[in-house]
Order: sequence, then C-alpha cells, then structure tokens
Amino acid sequence: MDRSFAGRLGSGSLNPPRARSKARAERARPRRGKANARAARRGQAGAIDVAIEHLLRAPGALLRGLAVAWAVLGAHRRLRIALLVTLPALPLLGGGWLWLRHSSLVSVERVRISGIHGRDAASIDAALTRAAKGMSTLDVSTAKLRAAVAAYPVVGGLRVQARFPHGLSIHVIEQPPVAVLVTGGVKTGVAADGVVLGAAHASDSLPTLTGRAQLTPGEHVREASLLGELTVLGAAPATLAHSAQRAYGGSKGLTLLMRGGLRVYFGDASRPHAKWASLASVLADPGSAGASYVDVRLPERPVAGFAAGVVPPAVEGAEADGGSTAGVDSAESLAEKLSAAVPTPSSEAQAGAAEESSSGEAEASHEAETGSESSGATSEASSPESSGG
Repeated sequence: MDRSFAGRLGSGSLNPPRARSKARAERARPRRGKANARAARRGQAGAIDVAIEHLLRAPGALLRGLAVAWAVLGAHRRLRIALLVTLPALPLLGGGWLWLRHSSLVSVERVRISGIHGRDAASIDAALTRAAKGMSTLDVSTAKLRAAVAAYPVVGGLRVQARFPHGLSIHVIEQPPVAVLVTGGVKTGVAADGVVLGAAHASDSLPTLTGRAQLTPGEHVREASLLGELTVLGAAPATLAHSAQRAYGGSKGLTLLMRGGLRVYFGDASRPHAKWASLASVLADPGSAGASYVDVRLPERPVAGFAAGVVPPAVEGAEADGGSTAGVDSAESLAEKLSAAVPTPSSEAQAGAAEESSSGEAEASHEAETGSESSGATSEASSPESSGG
C-alpha cells in the first residue's frame, strides 16, 4: 500500500467527493436560515424600539407646542381675551344650534308641491305634506320624503328646496307610463326605464307590449327586447307619442305599428331620438301620404314604402330619383299631416294586424310589403342627422 504523501494525494483524501461536499452544504443551510431569522427578529425589535422612542418623545413635543402657543397668547392680549371668551361659549353654541334646528321657530308650515299629475296626484301630495311638516327648514331629509312616496312608482325623484323660516318647495319628477305591458291577460303601465307602475296607469291610449313574466308595481322589466321597445317609446316626441299602437320584434327588428296601419321599422333601440326625428320629417312630407311603411333604421336615409299598385303622390320640386327633402313643421301641423299620411286600414290590413297580435312576431301585410319593395314603390327622404340618439 502506498503510504507516501503523493499516494494519499492521488487517492483523493484531500479532495472530498461530491457527496461529502453536498452533505456539508446541507449542514450549512440551517445555520444560514437561523441567521436570517435572528436578523429579522432584530429588525422587528429595532422597529418596535423606534416606535416606543417616538411615543416617549410625543409628550415632550406636545409640551413644547403648548409652550409656544402660550407664549404667543401672552404676547397678544386681544387674542388671549378672545380665546378665553370663546372656549366656554362653544358648548352653549353647539347646544343652541341643535335646539334651533328642531324648534318651532324654523318648523315647516307651508309646503308647495309641483310636478305631479294623474289619479295619484292627491295621494302623493298628502303623503309629502305629512312628511314635510314633521321637519324643519334647517333639517330637511330628502330620504324621509322619498320613503313617504315609496308606494307610488310613478315618482322617479324629488327636488327639495327649503325656504327659511317656514317654507318648503318639493318638485316631483315623474316617470309617466309610455306603454301598457300585457302578461297573461293582465295589463299594467310601464315607464321608459322599465319600472312597472301598476294597472292604474294602463291606458288605452298607450301602445301595448307583450311580456312573459308577470310583474308587480315597483319591479323592473328584465327582458332585453322589452327594454329596447320601452327606450324607443320613451324617446317619442309629444306629437307622435300617442300615435303608436303596438311595438314588437319583426323581420326588420324593432317595429312600431302606428294607429291606422302604418308600420315603422326602427331596427333596434339605438339612436331613438334621431329615428323619431327622421320619421317626423317623412310624415310631414306630402310625398309620403299613403305610405304603408317607413324605414328609419338609417335615420339619415329614411325610406317610405307603398303597397303594390299605389303610386306616390307627385311632389313639386322632387328630386329626379323620386326623393324629397322633408322639413320638420310645427307640432300642430305635424299632427295634422300625420293623420293624412297614415292610410285608412282596409279589411285586408286589419286581418294582417290581427295575425300580428296573435303571433307577436310576424308583421302585418308582409306579402304586400315584399311586393312593394320588389316593385320599387319606395321613396327616399333625406333628413338632417340628429345627434339626439
């Protein structure tokens, strides 16, 4: 056996194998972990010591601040006198303010209510008056007033203004019904934002909608199609609002059936104000008299269509392609021209309308409409683009 130093060196006794080095490294790791933990504890202890030191210094800093303030007061006699007078008076002033807010000196005695109409007007007025007379002009609670009329969904909001010392003005922001929702034979009025108003607001002069789920007053309509129809009906101008008879989804999207049989294709609920303005301009144009439908899906290019065999009336100054520029008249003349533009429903049109009511999807006189479009019996009217949609 080679016992020389060179032999021992060659045997690798001075160069430990990898396993031995790995074992030593693993034994060293816990030592480093413990060292890091001790360092973290020392850091936390240092932070606590700093916080305690700041707390111990706080009274001294407060005393120094008070000393500076006292020196300032000592140098200014008037300031010292004002402070000595004000400090005892603060509790008295606070208590006096609380007493005044609820005293009879500022109690509400005169209530002026505006903005309410319809059959619930008297009840809403009485409920608001009772709630208001329990308040003062220095302590008006709009939340309590709103709670007093929570049973009346037609009340959309309140604007309250106190008139010192005894007056209170309340303006009611109504959300009137724009349609009658029919579900399972039950009729209820619905506002433009989808709030169900109740059977008391279901009027025959309003357009009808067909829903699936029966709702109680105060609930909101959830069906997307109904919400789109309500949005369109809520944007209708006053001269046309009561001319719509029914809204439904047809082959051209959202469709309104006007009183007299005229169909208006809105497509969807986007840009409703622009589409209503476009419809008004078409109806005000004498060239659209006798039209069976008006397409306002593109409000910049409305189209009035005529049934097969109906020739659009000649309009002086009409364009070579059969179009006419329609201007928007006053509200009175627009209402008159609307009745002239809507044709008298024939027996065939009435039968088609009955078929639409039963299906809820098919359009009235669809075959006549298809024939008129294919035969080219249409006229276009250009209207200025409206940004109201």
